[in-house]
Amino acid sequence: MTSPIALLPEPQLRPLLDAYEAEIRSRRWHTLLVVACIVVAVVLSSLSAEVSLGKLIDNIHRFPSYIIRLFQLENGQPVWTDVGEWFWGLPRWLRLLGETLLMAYVGTLLGALGAVGLCFFAAANVAPNRWLRIVVRRLCELCRTVPELVFALMFVIAFGLGPLAGVLAVAIHTVGALGKLFAEVVENIDMKPVEGITAAGSSWPVAMRFGALPQTLSNFVSYGLLRFEINVRATAVMGFVGAGGIGQDLIEAIRKFYYSDVSAILVLIVITVSVIDTLTSYVRHRLIGLQEKH
Repeated sequence: MTSPIALLPEPQLRPLLDAYEAEIRSRRWHTLLVVACIVVAVVLSSLSAEVSLGKLIDNIHRFPSYIIRLFQLENGQPVWTDVGEWFWGLPRWLRLLGETLLMAYVGTLLGALGAVGLCFFAAANVAPNRWLRIVVRRLCELCRTVPELVFALMFVIAFGLGPLAGVLAVAIHTVGALGKLFAEVVENIDMKPVEGITAAGSSWPVAMRFGALPQTLSNFVSYGLLRFEINVRATAVMGFVGAGGIGQDLIEAIRKFYYSDVSAILVLIVITVSVIDTLTSYVRHRLIGLQEKH
């Protein structure tokens, strides 16, 4: 059984329809205004950055041709027709790839330890002093704002070529990134254990060690593993500025137009990063799952 639909009289219905249509027109004008502002911003930024659409159209064909050339040997044959020739430098590349992984590992470890030491000073709920919290937060912002390559270039100038510059660059950037994440984890803990330990007469470091750290440790490890994934990709290009690792051979192959070498190194990097991402993701999910069970 259907109920009849009540219709308002025309004098009452017309103002409602007019208001609805006016609202629709207002939303359309608002959308058009936003789109126009975006277009103007894109045009102005393109002019400022000297982006030439005509040059892009004229040279766009070079990009796919370069990609195709990467997978051809010097004799013009596809790289998979002679894998030995394609990966002729495999022993050296694997050594440099191992150096890259060690750079990422040591840099992540040092950065994570530094972030653990700073995060309790940066968390609003446990920081012993407001001004100290502000200073630590600004320090973390500075560390994560400057790109790793800039830090690496600075350390190359200071300490010379080699992995040390890359490790220090990764460590400092990791301190800034993980310091913020760790502080947010600390701010979400249950304060009752901390308050109980403090009420028993323990000092602030003891309260953090036994009241806050056990609640955050699994999240710290999870974020640390996630950062390790990111740092592996970052250290792969540290060699561009002479900071060691596989990136040094990669930039040399690019500059000298050793096309097949570029693709071989890229394939090794992609495989390595994929394996590490899979393994660390599995470990992180296990940690999160264990934490939820408890």
